[in-house]
Amino acid sequence: MSIIIRNETPADYRAVENLTRESFWNVYRPGCTEHYVLHCYRSAPDFVPELDFVMEKDGELIGHVMYSRSEITTSGGKAIPIMTFGPISIAPGYKRQGYGKRLLDYSMEKARDIGAKALAITGNIDFYGKSGFVVASTKGIRYADADPDDTVVPYFLIKELETGFLDSITGTYHDPESYFVAERDPEGFEAFEARFPPKEKKKLPGQIFLYRAGGNTVCLFPLKS
Repeated sequence: MSIIIRNETPADYRAVENLTRESFWNVYRPGCTEHYVLHCYRSAPDFVPELDFVMEKDGELIGHVMYSRSEITTSGGKAIPIMTFGPISIAPGYKRQGYGKRLLDYSMEKARDIGAKALAITGNIDFYGKSGFVVASTKGIRYADADPDDTVVPYFLIKELETGFLDSITGTYHDPESYFVAERDPEGFEAFEARFPPKEKKKLPGQIFLYRAGGNTVCLFPLKS
């Protein structure tokens, strides 16, 4: 078995977008938008091309992850540069076999190599905790899009790539605006989605509906079956 992790090239774009679509379809909502986010993000100013990776197994594309520059804003208004990542995609037939963690851990080492000091994401602590992420509130960092009354946001996670980097930092993290392109440009998303083979959108228990309220707030609502 041969596993290769390398930088994405323009020749990979369509296949990676299809991989991302297959990976996220009906997972967090009926259908998905992650492939459109990826498609648009490659031209965003905060995109980090050095940290845009594909994973191949015996020549087959099975995974992808991309990184973005982001920041923590301190109470004094200072911007502390960090990074975030995602979507991170594994082909459905290869999920829960360790490939996602392998790709993530490799990419985080490369992020450290180019100077990233910390990573912030929204995700499942059961998965990301295995790679050293902790709930961000334990490090004094709050999530701007969470309910102000929530002192602990269990899905907002952070990891230091430089030990002690966050010791003297408290502040608020905002997701990069480029992640919300599908909400801002629904017509563009629908036109992009039409380029792919039709798939059934299903409303499934456990999905999360993301709503961009007032241009500023992301609300998460569990969908009922």
